[in-house]
Amino acid sequence: MTEALKFHQVAYVVNDLDAAVKHWADDLGIGPFTVYTLKSPGLKNCMYKGQATDFGLRHAMGWSGTTQIELVQPLHGPSIFKDQLESTGEGLNHIGCIVQDHPAAVADFLARGFTPLQSASGFGAEGDGAFAYFRPPFGAGTIVELISPPKVRIQPDYIYPVAEGK
Repeated sequence: MTEALKFHQVAYVVNDLDAAVKHWADDLGIGPFTVYTLKSPGLKNCMYKGQATDFGLRHAMGWSGTTQIELVQPLHGPSIFKDQLESTGEGLNHIGCIVQDHPAAVADFLARGFTPLQSASGFGAEGDGAFAYFRPPFGAGTIVELISPPKVRIQPDYIYPVAEGK
């Protein structure tokens, strides 16, 4: 293994991102959530189960202590998120960790028998950032996301709830 993985994110697939953000913030006290839309032309090199494709999603990220909660709503194209909504519905989708060398971490996962499911890059304001989802080689384990966050994020769609005084 190229580096020790430090998981910090738990992600859920939802049908309605705006309603989910409101629920998780208002009813569970998590957040604030920052909401983004990721799609072409900003989202590049999209792959789904080994095939080049085009997909789009909306996602929101908020913190509960040291754990990041991500909510994901698929928009268009094939994706692991759409697959889940069609097969089992809303719920837990993956756990994620930030890696320092994304290509090396991906190569390590592939060498260890992880199955690539979906990936993309270029979603940062400066065209950087990458993510890749894998199924572990041992049965029906949880999907794992390797994340290389962008240096500068794109402008969010919105933040909820809005901080008082803003």
